[in-house]
Amino acid sequence: MLTEPTVEKLRALRLEAMAAGYVEQQQKPDIGTLVFDERFGLLVDAEYLARENKRLTTRLRDAKFKLSQACAEDIDYPVKRELDRALIRQLASCRWVQEHRNVLISGKTGTGKTYIACALGNQACRKGYRALYCRAVRLFDELVLARATGTHARLLGKLARMDVLILDDWALRPVSEQERHDLLEILEDRCGARSTLVTSQLPPDKWYEQIGESTLADAILDRLLHGASRIELKGPSRRKEKAEA
Repeated sequence: MLTEPTVEKLRALRLEAMAAGYVEQQQKPDIGTLVFDERFGLLVDAEYLARENKRLTTRLRDAKFKLSQACAEDIDYPVKRELDRALIRQLASCRWVQEHRNVLISGKTGTGKTYIACALGNQACRKGYRALYCRAVRLFDELVLARATGTHARLLGKLARMDVLILDDWALRPVSEQERHDLLEILEDRCGARSTLVTSQLPPDKWYEQIGESTLADAILDRLLHGASRIELKGPSRRKEKAEA
């Protein structure tokens, strides 16, 4: 039997799943009922699936979701939340990512903005896209530090390459001059080429005054709002409801 040398060669070629599948096949007494093409197809499928799972694990890890277990299937739809099930189903298809459109989620604190954002980001990863979750305040702090250390351009380049960039809790405070310039730079790189998902406690019609400077506000909102899907969450804080339950 040439099983052992074959397994060693497969492992040397880094075909670990194929090697494991080959060993498993040899241990099945009825494997002889399958023709060569069927057996070989099973081995190729095992290797392909293993690599796809590894790539997915890497994408999910690198995305740094705040809620790593959030998924579109677990989003709930109580009446008082006024969440459009058809819209969520459409967004879960990730066509918005394919078409490089944005998603804007607004609502009071505790209404589930971050969960939905992470669920849609998770879904994008499962569809083969790269995503990155950032709390807006921390991202702008990182950009300030990157400018001081000479890595600002590198960080902007990383953000530009993400298929989905999630900016969570944006506009919690008035936007500073440097933040305005940084946000415009980020959106300029992404507009029409990548998708951005923004969550905020403020509705989009309040963002203009929060940004402050009219020229930059016009430029930022034009890139964010054009063709974007909007979700406005209603109802009381879900965290408060769970604490009282």
